[in-house]
Amino acid sequence: MTSAPSDPARRGADSPADREVDAVLFDYGGVLTRPMRRSIEAWIADEGIEPASFTATLKAWLGRDAAAGSPIHRLETGELPEAEFDAEFAAALRTTTGAPVSPDGVLRRMFARIEEDPAMWELAADLRAAGVPVAIVSNSWGGGNLYPRERLAALFAPVIISEEVGVRKPDPAIFRLALDPLDVPPERAAFIDDATPNINGAAALGIRAVHHTDPATTRSALRKLVPALADTSVHP
Repeated sequence: MTSAPSDPARRGADSPADREVDAVLFDYGGVLTRPMRRSIEAWIADEGIEPASFTATLKAWLGRDAAAGSPIHRLETGELPEAEFDAEFAAALRTTTGAPVSPDGVLRRMFARIEEDPAMWELAADLRAAGVPVAIVSNSWGGGNLYPRERLAALFAPVIISEEVGVRKPDPAIFRLALDPLDVPPERAAFIDDATPNINGAAALGIRAVHHTDPATTRSALRKLVPALADTSVHP
């Protein structure tokens, strides 16, 4: 059971001298949401997608050895419209029955069961209560990854979405787009992401990178950087 976000007037916020970071950047999908694989696995089962064809496509387009300018890379930077990506993605997939995958909204169908993770939203609110600004740095898969814009804007600033700025993680430029408005140097920032390449990209810039696996572990890592952060009991 999670507690309500702490009131800074009641427990006091860190002074800059007490903490090691002055801003925390959050990924969205897989960090502020439950693991993406839950939605993807449900979609694979519902539509009879051959898992091997999905894995091979993802590896070819997003893996460590993916060619620059792959369909996913171009989707994330806004160069490839969602409808065109859907057509390429559906054509690359296979089903267990041999029937073609419908390209109409396939990306949205794949992400249809994404759920927010309340514990991670609470972590962001608690960081704000401790006097630490929070921002979003997210690689968007077109409109398929539907962001709760109003809710994000109420808590996070700035909100940097790759397709809107034309650059994707792990490019250092996207992290600077978040840090520059906050006037925070990389070494005074932390970044939370569930993807290792993005974590490595942030770390190479000097950002304190936190590889997200579950809310409790991530909160524990952030408490070492922000001592005034509430030590709530959370469950992944």
